[in-house]
Amino acid sequence: MRRRHLLATPLALGLPKRAAAQPAETRQIRIAQQFGLIYLPFIVLREQRLLEGAVKAAGLPEPEVSWIQVSGGAAMNDALLSGGLDIAAAGVPPFVLLWARTRSNLRVRSLGALGSQSIWLNTNRSEVKTIADFTERDRIALPAVRVSFQSIVLQMAAEKLFGPGQHGRLDPITVSLPHPDATAQLIAGRTEITAHFGNPPFQQQQLQHPGIHRVLDSFDVLGGAHSGNLAYATGRWHDANPRTAAAFVAALDAAHRWIRENRRAAAELYVRAERSPLDAGFVDAILGEAGISFTSAPARVLAFAEFQQRSGQIPVKPANWQELFFPALHNLGGS
Repeated sequence: MRRRHLLATPLALGLPKRAAAQPAETRQIRIAQQFGLIYLPFIVLREQRLLEGAVKAAGLPEPEVSWIQVSGGAAMNDALLSGGLDIAAAGVPPFVLLWARTRSNLRVRSLGALGSQSIWLNTNRSEVKTIADFTERDRIALPAVRVSFQSIVLQMAAEKLFGPGQHGRLDPITVSLPHPDATAQLIAGRTEITAHFGNPPFQQQQLQHPGIHRVLDSFDVLGGAHSGNLAYATGRWHDANPRTAAAFVAALDAAHRWIRENRRAAAELYVRAERSPLDAGFVDAILGEAGISFTSAPARVLAFAEFQQRSGQIPVKPANWQELFFPALHNLGGS
């Protein structure tokens, strides 16, 4: 009689089934940031190597993290879509635009907010009291025309002041310029730049100079505190690197917590890491201003998405804020 040979599997021997080996995750993480104090959580991540520590704590080999500086949400989005970045960070509107464009393919979503800060539009023209006073002779500098956080807030303000359909009224006098360059030109007062929609610390630095005053505050436009910038990645990268993505979320939360608990040290770190000419006490005072907070929880992101859909910039708005974020953020109290 022919004897049948049985394959001795763990299950056949009564042994527990071994878990399937997890696929290897990336050893290289490329992250981009822009200019300003609003990126302090990323600066803390970089300088204290919090992401490397979180990835190792997740049981993965220590990654090689590369930091790239980019100016403007449009350039940031292009770099992410072209595969030149793994994690991007920009204002809420550029992120919402990319979320809408990639819903059926790359599925871009956010890994967390970089906090909440009011953004000011400053001018060196004494006769400009509101945005209605700007003329065709003015030039308003901002990171990227028509798509940056500042550009969309300016459009929202124009809609409120001039009425429905008038959101793009000031677009023709906006120009793209990095915050440091715009600040230098506004202070000098010898170029076509007569206003700058910036962010901390540049906006506070400008107001230290005679003849420069504030015209607009983004908190007034949005009706309260809002997230400024978000960190985001493609769903493809997130799904291929789930433990690395979770480690980033944990590291970002740790950076926010450290800033809240060590404000003066955070100010000194910013000055040192960015080689800023600003005094650490000045930066510390900015961090203590009302309305500035550091948390991963989003605030008023839906308000941006609703405006962008209403103005025709995106075809559909999210049903809720969670639709814009990866699941690890869904339990946060957001809006």
